Amino acid sequence: MSVIYVGVGEYAVSKTPGDTIKTMALGSCVGVIFLMPKIRAVGLLHVALPDSSINHKRASEKPGMFADTGIPAIIKQIQKMGNNGKIIMKLAGGAAIMDPNNTFNIGKRNILAVRKILWQYKLGAQTEDLGDSISRTVSIEVNTGKVYLSSPGRGEWQL
Repeated sequence: MSVIYVGVGEYAVSKTPGDTIKTMALGSCVGVIFLMPKIRAVGLLHVALPDSSINHKRASEKPGMFADTGIPAIIKQIQKMGNNGKIIMKLAGGAAIMDPNNTFNIGKRNILAVRKILWQYKLGAQTEDLGDSISRTVSIEVNTGKVYLSSPGRGEWQL
């Protein structure tokens, strides 16, 4: 039983029984959660920014940093796992953190970019916990496919 930590701009997939994939402190970032029940596998992508055109070098080094490069990268990893069944999508994050005047709207822009890219793959989120002004930690259990969110002052809940 191990915990696989996913940092900002990273992603991970697993079908190892007992594994948990976890990312911490999703503020304006968006956690893109992939559940593949047929093969009992899960995936998690921690998207920081919507569009890689601002830094092509960074996108090639760390594709998970951007929605437009991270989603194709994790889908490629999922396909290597042999998934030919239904993929269940969930999204979390995209908050307005440290931007009280909505000057940059990074959270909102991340959400829109993620939805757009998923739509291109004919995927959409079944469940979402997006926006607001809270930081979220996401944990996904391989055995059960259950997704848990937690936030300081709000406790833990299931997505």
